Amino acid sequence: MLSATATETIRATLPAVGAAIGDITALFYRRMFEAHPELERDLFNRGNQRQGQQQQALAGAIAAFAALQLEPDPARVELILSRIANKHASLGIEPAQYEIVHTYLFQAIAEVLGAAVTPEVAAAWDEVYWLMAETLIAMEAELYRAAGVAPGAVWRTVRVRERRYESADTVSFVLTGTELPPFAPGQYLSVAVRLPDGARQIRQYSLSSAPAAGDWRITVKRAGEVSNALVDTIFEGDELQVTTPFGDLVLPGDDAPLLLISAGIGCTPMLGMLGHLAETADPRPVTVLHADRALSSHAHRAELAELVERLPFAVMHRWYEDLGSRAPGAGLRAGRADLGEVTVAAGTRAYLCGPLPFMLGMRKALLAKGVAAADIHYEVFGPDSWAPAPA
Repeated sequence: MLSATATETIRATLPAVGAAIGDITALFYRRMFEAHPELERDLFNRGNQRQGQQQQALAGAIAAFAALQLEPDPARVELILSRIANKHASLGIEPAQYEIVHTYLFQAIAEVLGAAVTPEVAAAWDEVYWLMAETLIAMEAELYRAAGVAPGAVWRTVRVRERRYESADTVSFVLTGTELPPFAPGQYLSVAVRLPDGARQIRQYSLSSAPAAGDWRITVKRAGEVSNALVDTIFEGDELQVTTPFGDLVLPGDDAPLLLISAGIGCTPMLGMLGHLAETADPRPVTVLHADRALSSHAHRAELAELVERLPFAVMHRWYEDLGSRAPGAGLRAGRADLGEVTVAAGTRAYLCGPLPFMLGMRKALLAKGVAAADIHYEVFGPDSWAPAPA
């Protein structure tokens, strides 16, 4: 909790800092990478840096966290920081790295805001930063403890046992290794790839198989330098550097009805969940919704249908922008996903994964159907620029 003095200073300065936070974070990354080029080369996603996505996500997280110190909402703080902590754990972030961030972030604040950063203002925002950082460090320490690894020691070598095309531009890789730790359905792991220019770039991929399978499976769609490198250069027998699984988009241990909504490659965490439900003969009602460009681009299309068939109380609805010569019917529709005709049972827990505009539209529709905001969960492939506001 912030001190009373810092709280009032933050309340007075949040509008100005919030208005400038985009400029501050952009300058912060530039200054930090100038001093530590190895961070951009070997840790941060340089594609997201070029597009400004990482800067936007950091700016949003800082501003939201500061605002929540003025109007406390523990559930919202947990939502925002849990995602960051899991992503950090999946990258092997260690406490000392928060000192590096602090140095260059506060240099950027001083440079952008100039004389407005009085000693009192600097002290108050320093308090906000370390409250956020120490909360994240504690959360990450618990994630490492639960995973049975030392802080940051998350990397291991696995071998590709099987490679298979799931659509024209999507490949799945079955990974095997010694004593692979268990994971929860819906979690992801990080994959590190050494690119031709020497950079070690890292991306996260959902585990697209059930935990009971023993091996791990990821599914990679062509999109960006790391995914393209995996599709083009990794084959059976090759080794990969991957991390222990992390992620907070996981199924609850109750019997609430489930609604799994995905678009495009967002089907991958849903496959892990459905595989687990099928393996455990789960009797709860499950509704599966998927949207894609066309049947030919729908990765794991047949597998998704087979998993739904194995569940006694599951139904599936699919939308394709291009149905070709097929006629709509039997859960098959043309166009974009629309929840208008979909029945949503009381007490449903919804899980979303896909492009951000798609998920925002689905969330709005779910709220209109009476689904509680706390029961709508999501996974973002990339920096998390969406921390939904309360309904």
